[in-house]
Amino acid sequence: MVITPVAGLLLGFLDFVWIKYVPFPFGGLGNSPAVWAVAAFLLTWRARWRVWPSAAAGAAMLVIAVPAYYVAAYLIQHDELGNAYNATALVWMALGVAVGAVFGAGGYFARTPGRSRIVAIFLPGGVLLAEAAVVATRAGQRSYAVLLVVLALVVTVLVRRRAVRE
Repeated sequence: MVITPVAGLLLGFLDFVWIKYVPFPFGGLGNSPAVWAVAAFLLTWRARWRVWPSAAAGAAMLVIAVPAYYVAAYLIQHDELGNAYNATALVWMALGVAVGAVFGAGGYFARTPGRSRIVAIFLPGGVLLAEAAVVATRAGQRSYAVLLVVLALVVTVLVRRRAVRE
């Protein structure tokens, strides 16, 4: 399970770099909670662990990613290092536990036979579509909402195609 902390460090650090240097609307993907949830799903979907290790790995990856994000901000733009463990970071880590566990388990269920597989296959696309619906109501962010919809369709097709072959 060495991949989990490495994935968390990379997610947090590269996410900050992405936000900092990639222009909108693509740069907005770095600030997307849905994208982080999809990352937890994809980690466990590819790793092929059982359900409880998958849930734990998804949660651990997102928890590790939060301080990694703030450390990247400290190193790149000289933000306060204390942001990595302040109240806001702790709230994001708590959310990471919940979201990571759900989407980590979803990665497991997406590759197991049964009814839960059907629901799990559409989980990453669903969260991206939900965020797109919220973003679409904001002025000036329609291109970002379209990007989220396209990403939702691509992820769903890829996960579903792979699940059908297994």
